[in-house]
Parts: sequence; structure tokens; C-alpha cells
Amino acid sequence: MGNVLRNDTANRSPEQKTEEERWIEYRKTRDPAIRETFIRQYAPLVKYVAGKVAMGMPHNVEFDDLVGYGVFGLMDAIDKFDPEKNVKFKTYAVTRIRGAIFDELRSIDWVPRSVRQKTREVEETIGSLEALLGRTATDKEIARSLGMSEEEYLKTMLKISGTSMLSLNDVWFSGDENDKVSIGDSIESPSSLNPDVIVEKDEVRRVIVEAIHELPDKEKKILVLYYYEDLTLKEIGKVLEVTESRVSQLHTKAILRLRAKLTNIRKGIV
Repeated sequence: MGNVLRNDTANRSPEQKTEEERWIEYRKTRDPAIRETFIRQYAPLVKYVAGKVAMGMPHNVEFDDLVGYGVFGLMDAIDKFDPEKNVKFKTYAVTRIRGAIFDELRSIDWVPRSVRQKTREVEETIGSLEALLGRTATDKEIARSLGMSEEEYLKTMLKISGTSMLSLNDVWFSGDENDKVSIGDSIESPSSLNPDVIVEKDEVRRVIVEAIHELPDKEKKILVLYYYEDLTLKEIGKVLEVTESRVSQLHTKAILRLRAKLTNIRKGIV
């Protein structure tokens, strides 16, 4: 009877099998036909992620290009997905698709040099100031260190907000090329605060999560809602009862503050 069932599974086309059956078979055979069914099935997910990324990008970044970059992320996700790890493929794929889009944007260097320089200047200022103070710096303190008013500082945050969308896909290397942790992957859901799940066996992940915990509450919420709960900046604004532009400012500040903290930790400045 068992052989009959196994033969029945083997004789059915990929479309006739359950998704679980296809994953098991694909892990064993790497059958291109099965891979193609997954690409077709999850193609709408690529458009969804590309659409979300496009909302934070300048007008010169084409939506169709983002979709094209995302397809490579989907294929990478299909090849590397392990169904035995009890993670939904959709959750896993979103991270890979978004990462592939950002990797390509970074490689074509779409950010104007002046904006990149200003971003670096703000990030370095935040890092130096918070290392000196030993605490989170206020907007007024950061603005003063930059030699600008608080209003000018907030306007600067809006100007550089598009570039900060890339930042949580930067990778913290903890060893060789195969031993790396995405900052975005380390953000935890408020409904899943089990340290064993978040930390796992990686000390680097612990450092990243601690750095996120030290952010001001509103900035931390925005990172969780945007990168984990997959809300748009507009949707986050409704949740927090602030304008979309204010969410954009807070998101940018959170990213620059987080990157500055991690840079200090790398350099041994605590």
C-alpha cells in the first residue's frame, strides 16, 4: 500500500502535488519543473515587495526594475529554503526578495553623492555624540553638533530618508563570508519575545537586538512595524497617529542611530 502511495506521488505533475510535497521533492531532486511552479506561485509576492520598496525610492527608480531585481531574490529563496525549519516560505522569501532589490540598488549606486555624504555625516555625528554621552542623544543635541537648528535637522532627515531604506539589509559579518547576520533579520516581533528564538546561537545577533532595544520607543516600534510586520510608512502613521512624513523622519533617525551604535560596537566603543 505504501509503495502505491509513493508511486502515486511520483507520477503526479508538480501542479497536482501539495506545496509540502513539492518542497520535499525539490530538496531531494532540484527538479526545474518544481522550481518553476514555485516561481509562478510566488511571483505576486515579488511585486508586493517591490511596490513597498518603491514607495521609499526617488522617481528615477523604476518599479519594473525593482521587480526584476526581486525575482533573483525569489529564486535564491527557493534554492535555499529549508521546510524543516518551521518557517513559512513567504516570511523567508520576503527577506530574500527585499535583500536582492537593495543589493542591486546599492551596486548601481543610485544615491546622489551629496546625499550620501550628508547621511554619513549625520551617522558619524550620532555615533560620536552617543559614545560621548553614554546614552541616546536628543534631536536638539544632534542638531547642535551638526551646526544646524532642530528644524533644519528634521528637514535633513526627510531629504536622506530614501537612502536609509537600504540600511537594515546591510550585513554584519561575524566571521567568513558564510557566517553573516542581516540586521533586518534580527528584529523581533512584539508577539514573539522568546530570547532563545531571537538570539539563537549567534553572539552577533544578540548585539544587534540589544542595539535595537536601546533605541527610543517610537523608533523601535517603527522598525518592527516596517521590517517585521510589513506595514507601509502610511499605515504606520495611522497606528502611531502621526503623519507619514513624521514616520519617515523617525525611520531615518532610527536607522542612522542603529548603524552608529553598531559601528561603535565594532570599533570597541561602548
